[in-house]
Amino acid sequence: MSDAVLVLGATSAIARAAASAFAEKGHSLYLAGRDTDELQRIASDLEIRHQVEVKFGQFDAEKYREHSQFLQRAVREMDGLEGVLVAFGDVGHHQKAMEDFEEEEKIINRNFTGACSIIHQCANYFSKKRSGFIIGISSVAGDRGRQSNYIYGSAKGAFALYLQGLRNRLYPQGVRVLTIKPGFVDTPMTFGKPGLFLVASPEYVGRKIVKALSKSSDVVYLPGFWRYIMMVINSIPECIFKRLKL
Repeated sequence: MSDAVLVLGATSAIARAAASAFAEKGHSLYLAGRDTDELQRIASDLEIRHQVEVKFGQFDAEKYREHSQFLQRAVREMDGLEGVLVAFGDVGHHQKAMEDFEEEEKIINRNFTGACSIIHQCANYFSKKRSGFIIGISSVAGDRGRQSNYIYGSAKGAFALYLQGLRNRLYPQGVRVLTIKPGFVDTPMTFGKPGLFLVASPEYVGRKIVKALSKSSDVVYLPGFWRYIMMVINSIPECIFKRLKL
């Protein structure tokens, strides 16, 4: 049985760290993303460092009609898959998106629709196989709508709800569905953003994602204290919350 893990959005900082952690455990990898030159560099580095098989292929989250063929190719090249990590996303330009729906649409498609499209294919594959795992990276931003990032947050919140329903669907088939909700992570996507605090490293988050597979939790906040921060934020009554500038 193949131990291969498909990493989607593999050029992101969190995905790289998670891929390295999977490789340390002996998993072979199929890295996917838009930048094939960078994918090749990452694949070569992982093969040398960890002595595991690493292949790569181009993947665009917004080209939905190509997702079925993409997954078939990855399965064929790796002789099967044990799991998939969906690590792509884009915070976008919130101020622009409030005035221009094209930017809003991009944020929604890159964080929700594209993720659902490829996970749809993966879910059917693992369901027939009756084993495997799907890890989706959502965000604490999806736990409550805030004026400063409600478009990105709503897409991530919808993604978390999608994963919740998928977990319910695939549990009888023995397929694990894990939702990861990071707080602020030190990545190019967050660089220069105002109001960041308690920022975690992508290496920490990546390793914790892989470690979470050996535990029983279905929803994992990273770092773990974000669960309690969001509990406090979610406990604020709407009549008060709507007056806050967050």
